[in-house]
Amino acid sequence: MAAEARAALRETARAKVNLFLHVRGRRQDGYHLLESLAVFPLCGDGLEAEPAMGLSLSLSGPFSAALSTGADNLVIRAAERLSALTPGAPGAALRLEKRLPVASGIGGGSADAGAALRLLARLWPGAQAGRLTEIAEGLGADAPVCLAQRPAMMAGAGEALSPAPGFPAFWMVLANPMQPLSTAEVFAGLERREGPAGPSAPARFHDFAHLTSWLARQRNDLEGPARRLRPAIGRALAALAWDKSCAVARMSGSGATCFGLHAKETSALEAAERLRAAEPGWWVVAAPVEAHP
Repeated sequence: MAAEARAALRETARAKVNLFLHVRGRRQDGYHLLESLAVFPLCGDGLEAEPAMGLSLSLSGPFSAALSTGADNLVIRAAERLSALTPGAPGAALRLEKRLPVASGIGGGSADAGAALRLLARLWPGAQAGRLTEIAEGLGADAPVCLAQRPAMMAGAGEALSPAPGFPAFWMVLANPMQPLSTAEVFAGLERREGPAGPSAPARFHDFAHLTSWLARQRNDLEGPARRLRPAIGRALAALAWDKSCAVARMSGSGATCFGLHAKETSALEAAERLRAAEPGWWVVAAPVEAHP
């Protein structure tokens, strides 16, 4: 490995998974009011940075072809905004390994932006670390939760965060039928924009069964319109739920990534292997979710 690569600082941009998502109304600015519980399994994109003249971004990884390195990339936008607030307008050479599918309902772009802000705050002396949340809020509704990269209850348009209940460690299988979805297109297909609230969360879930029995009474209000747009989502959900060790199967965010929750590593790894064999064209990953105190 080259010396410059060994010297680079690194961050992981973990996938953001919405264990439920309720659409509770719509604001005058057009944004929908949401309720959700977001968690961050141990899988995601990789980001590296080292000092350089100016800002640059290079891409690698299985899903890099779907992205550009220009101003529409949230990594560059995040870096530009933090650089503008940092004395001396520092630069950085950024390298993104895109391992998460794009437009897939697991916050990939926002996760990358959050990783960029965390990384550059470490790289640049004098960076305005206290303003990272402010910058993230200007990048999108998911960016603040992805900046913190901790389990959280989401409200408002997604930017109003509060601590998640405590829960034990568990595993999830993520499956995407490789059919990208536009978030705007999914919201446009909503038949009801003022759904009811779900059951309130306790301060802590005592065990996996407690957590999943509560989640089973929640829902993802975007799942219906997403399935109408991409019927393969229904196949993914059925395939995940088929495994008897899967406690809950649901779509994340606006899709098309779906997840199945497992208590044990062995059952999650076995379920993922079976699904990969049955659907070799799909993106399938088994990943742990760390216990939340």
